[in-house]
Amino acid sequence: MNKCPITYEECGNDKYSKKGLLLLSKKLLFLNDFPYTSQDQRDEALNMMSKISIQGVQPKLSVTLDVKNQIFKLTDINGQYILKPQHNYYTELPENEDLTMKMASLINIETPIHGLIYSKDKSLTYFIKRFDRLDKNKKLSVEDFSQLSELTRETKYDYTMEKIVKLIDSYCTFPALEKVKLFRLIIFSYLVGNEDMHLKNFSIINRNSKIELSPAYDLLNTTIILKNPKEEMALSISGKKSNLNYNIFVDYFAYKRLELNTKSVENIFAKIKNSIEEWELLIKKSFLSDKLKNDYLFLLEKRIKKLNL
Repeated sequence: MNKCPITYEECGNDKYSKKGLLLLSKKLLFLNDFPYTSQDQRDEALNMMSKISIQGVQPKLSVTLDVKNQIFKLTDINGQYILKPQHNYYTELPENEDLTMKMASLINIETPIHGLIYSKDKSLTYFIKRFDRLDKNKKLSVEDFSQLSELTRETKYDYTMEKIVKLIDSYCTFPALEKVKLFRLIIFSYLVGNEDMHLKNFSIINRNSKIELSPAYDLLNTTIILKNPKEEMALSISGKKSNLNYNIFVDYFAYKRLELNTKSVENIFAKIKNSIEEWELLIKKSFLSDKLKNDYLFLLEKRIKKLNL
């Protein structure tokens, strides 16, 4: 019995479930393997670096979905999706990111359509739909917080969460709403060991006549793949990047800096509490190896206890 890499549901002898294919297109009846090995994809990603607008540690490919031929195809322009192949050093990043993004969506963090697909060498590649593209001719305006703060890729860690709040106040149409989203994202990132939320992993988008935080992206549990991580957050809160606790997140950051009301904070924590069991089931159903599943579950349990959830 196969398991769909897009939805994690059983799909018999098929590679993908009908529900998984439907997420990509109503006309898609099958999906052929991406015709590149993981090494081929990394090589192609190097060639694309000067052409693609989204970069980072993970190799990335710009692709379109050819529904007629039921396959993803590389493209230099008007890409609809970003693909991330297996990394040559860090293990199981596609499986890790896909799982973490699915966990985020369970607590009302907005995420684009995403999943895993099979490649030529049977390795799994992560895909995510570009949220800044409406169609081939229209692109939404997106700016990451590194651009807003006039910092560079080299200085993307040289900032604080307090300054992030000020950027939201300065640029977002309804700052109070976006601060609730920010707090939810920060708490989630802490719980799942996502210690790489630097400035380029936050952005604003101009859509529906308002400027707001963009859908989440680049969410993954970095703690279980890095050797002896020393920090819990990429950007400091109250001058700290480690040994964070409930008082720092809630009493200081949520109430004093974000000025959230008690009901908003309680609703976020209630949603998380109600999702813990589903998170654990999702981890167990994921495409991570058994070792990383256990590591993920162990870290999650540890962080949940630290926040008294």
